[in-house]
Amino acid sequence: MSRKVYVIGVGMTRFEKPGGRDWDYPDMAREAGQNAIEDAGISFEDIEQAAVGYCYGDSTCGERAFYELGHSGIPIYNVNNNCSTGSTALFMAKQFVEGGLADCVMALGFEKMEKGSLGMKYTDRTIALDKHFQVMVDRHGFAQAPAAPQMFGNAGLEHNERFGTTPEHFAKIGWKNHKHSVNNPYSQFQDEYSLEDIKNAPQVFGPLTKLQCCPTSDGSGAAILASEDFVRKHGLQDRAIEIAGMAMTTDFPSSYEGSMIKMVGADMTQAAAKKVYEQSGIGPENVDVVELHDCFSCNELITYEALGLCPEGKAGEFVDSGAQTYGGQVVVNPSGGLISKGHPLGATGLAQCCELTWQLRGDAKKRQVEDASVALQHNLGLAGAAVVTLYRKGNIV
Repeated sequence: MSRKVYVIGVGMTRFEKPGGRDWDYPDMAREAGQNAIEDAGISFEDIEQAAVGYCYGDSTCGERAFYELGHSGIPIYNVNNNCSTGSTALFMAKQFVEGGLADCVMALGFEKMEKGSLGMKYTDRTIALDKHFQVMVDRHGFAQAPAAPQMFGNAGLEHNERFGTTPEHFAKIGWKNHKHSVNNPYSQFQDEYSLEDIKNAPQVFGPLTKLQCCPTSDGSGAAILASEDFVRKHGLQDRAIEIAGMAMTTDFPSSYEGSMIKMVGADMTQAAAKKVYEQSGIGPENVDVVELHDCFSCNELITYEALGLCPEGKAGEFVDSGAQTYGGQVVVNPSGGLISKGHPLGATGLAQCCELTWQLRGDAKKRQVEDASVALQHNLGLAGAAVVTLYRKGNIV
């Protein structure tokens, strides 16, 4: 029988532009990990296993990063799952606790990135995205623009064609997320822009301007998960946040059938969300706050529908009504999201966990969503994995 799993401690660094701060990945990991341990109020020796996520680095960077916190001889797993790396480490940690293999596990993620758009590191072998590229090239060709914004931008254009949404809907999402980030001290960017600023920023591809695209970033995040017995033993009932549902999915045959929306992960997201709602007994209509993978504004709009926050084809109306910000149906990306907070690949999923834990504890300060009791997380990596997690306030007595 599976056990309940709780988040008992979280910590992160501020996300920075690559090279903008004199630090290395061990420094990032130490800061985030120590913050999480202090937040939990436990000792380093209580941690029985660790899953450490990063995309760029040698094969044992996970150990080197974790050693900044101490040397205890525990199992340490190096995790790489593209942009969903952080939440994949979290998913592993949750399974260790849920399955009874450990009572206290740390998920740690970090990234030290290069400036500019992501590129291929290895050109002498099959690239992981070859099948995804083929879907796009068959339908749209390949433009003189970075690959990722082409993929998500074309998915946004498909939504425009099928459902009547417009580039302005995407711009409104960029405007919202930059506005939210003003109140986030961990955000790489804390500047507020007008809608016209968003629309008139330099074009990257199709409907996407620079202020609707996530930047590359340096930074780290960490979360400590524990069993109910551990929570009780250490008197953490008032701080513990329950993971009420969590699922990971990978690509389906539909990812390669020609739809750009499906190619960039909508079906993975929808399937993972369905599992999470079934596990938790909580539906999307009950969610108060969401951190989702807005690598590009187009993807946030598509993901509203995939998560069931609004019906298929209605995301434009959802945006126009203000349903996804303060005072609306649900607050999406109060942190500023990837677009404004930044996107160090290995840390993103754990930073999302940090934000939602703070929201459910009532510790999010100026970003606080009023009376938040249910939170949803979505983290996506192409080629491909989607991880969806539902959190609720712990109900341990």
